[in-house]
Amino acid sequence: EVLLCTPQTSAEQVGLFLRRCLIPCQGGDKIYTMLYADELSYDVSCRAEELFQHLQCYNSSYRLVILCNCERENSYLPSAFSHYKVHMIPQRSQEDIRQYLQRHFRVAQPSCSAAAVFKEHMCVGIVSSKRAGMGK
Repeated sequence: EVLLCTPQTSAEQVGLFLRRCLIPCQGGDKIYTMLYADELSYDVSCRAEELFQHLQCYNSSYRLVILCNCERENSYLPSAFSHYKVHMIPQRSQEDIRQYLQRHFRVAQPSCSAAAVFKEHMCVGIVSSKRAGMGK
């Protein structure tokens, strides 16, 4: 599950997301990801950290990934979680990773799905731009 954070993301939205991540249930082993957590307001970030500290005792096997803009790593939430930071170095070449993703994320039969818009009928894709707001 992914929470795409913006400056307008509310504390309630972050709280619901953290509760789903940290309170054990029969849902299986999902990976929870907060994208652009550095964009959260200071108040929302503080409340998120407090809730995380409170709920963390309920589940020791949670899977939470917090992704931030490296240029804003000094904002509240990235700083608060900096002791959990993991520097990751890919163990495979970029080509090996690309081939793995192509094997596992390709739609088996071409159909009327969103995968038709991505290259080679992939069911996922990354769209990026160095300039913000360019119609991605």
